[in-house]
Amino acid sequence: MRGIKFPAIYCKVVFFLSTFLCCSLVFGGEVFSRLDELVQEALAKNPDIRASLQRWESARAVIPQVQTLPDPKVTMGYRDMARQDVMYGLSQEIPFPGKLGLKGEIAARRSDRIEQDYLATQLAVIARLKEVFYDLHFVHDSIRVLQQTMLLLQQFEKTATARYSVGQAAQQDVLRASTEISRLLARLATLEQRRQSLHAGINRILNRLPSDPLGIPEEIRFTPMRYSIAELNDLLDQSSPLLHGQQRTVEQGNQAIALAKREYYPDFELSGLGTRDPVMNVNGYQVMLNIKIPLYYATKQREGVNEAIASREAVFQDLHALRQELLARIKDDMAQAERAELLIKLLRDAIIPQSRLTLASAQASYAVGRVDFLTLLNSLLTLQENELEFHSEMVEHKKALARLEGIIGVAP
Repeated sequence: MRGIKFPAIYCKVVFFLSTFLCCSLVFGGEVFSRLDELVQEALAKNPDIRASLQRWESARAVIPQVQTLPDPKVTMGYRDMARQDVMYGLSQEIPFPGKLGLKGEIAARRSDRIEQDYLATQLAVIARLKEVFYDLHFVHDSIRVLQQTMLLLQQFEKTATARYSVGQAAQQDVLRASTEISRLLARLATLEQRRQSLHAGINRILNRLPSDPLGIPEEIRFTPMRYSIAELNDLLDQSSPLLHGQQRTVEQGNQAIALAKREYYPDFELSGLGTRDPVMNVNGYQVMLNIKIPLYYATKQREGVNEAIASREAVFQDLHALRQELLARIKDDMAQAERAELLIKLLRDAIIPQSRLTLASAQASYAVGRVDFLTLLNSLLTLQENELEFHSEMVEHKKALARLEGIIGVAP
């Protein structure tokens, strides 16, 4: 009985994927992508981060503008009545003392909030980059695991063919091995498409062209959580730009209330006018002080204060709602990290070693006809799925930590 031959396209796919992984390991540092380097590139080039920085710089430029007196007005004229006069003057609006300072405080709090938005954007982009990076890492690990399974399946197929040729195994053993190899090829093709999609996703975050080269993700290591849930909640209040930005909005609302109350007081306009009679060669002048009286305070200034109070209360409630949302996200990500941490230890220390021993035992037993091919195949596929689950949980653990860092602003 001759072994079953695979279509040429299958062999090409296997050869391509094998060459892809082998080259990745051979060229070392030239092809491996370091996460810290990608983070630095994202901070420098990501368009969302750069746009947020420009918004912050724009907000800072507003502060000196609102603290400055209005531009003075120059008046010039000519009068030709009983006599001819040349007139010239200067006027300056002067807000009631304290108004310009409060406007500056409001602009400063707004600038502080936009600064926190900028920091939050950095954290969000970095968290998104890390999640895509870890997903790409899982794809590469999955390809490696499936290729290892492919090599063993090819060995099993040869063994089954040899046993079938001497009447010690059924033909279905050979066919089953061929079927599993075909299924692996289909999964490898899906993983390759997923790899290309994630590759383009990372390049988009880095503001590169989708097809720009990107190395193999560097190895990731298991890092257990450093903080308890209570400590993470405290870090949220201390370090989170998302929360601090909303707090600055509340402070801005407090200053807006103070400014609205200051509107009860009048503003002034000081003006001076000079005249000259060229015929009589006489100069004259006059000085005037105009006062803007808040006569309609009941429907204007009072309602302005009510508006400011209501706006401040709204953003305060938004702050409370945001904090509750962030606390819930912390708890959820913490639970995911703890679950992944438990499974990683179980898979690494117990399940995978046991699966390898089971496979080794099944291989030895099948060679002497003590177990059937299905038992051998199930042992191999069980090991494969356990290894894939291990790499998946490693990635899920890292992604949960990345999301937590994006929320609280420090590595958990």
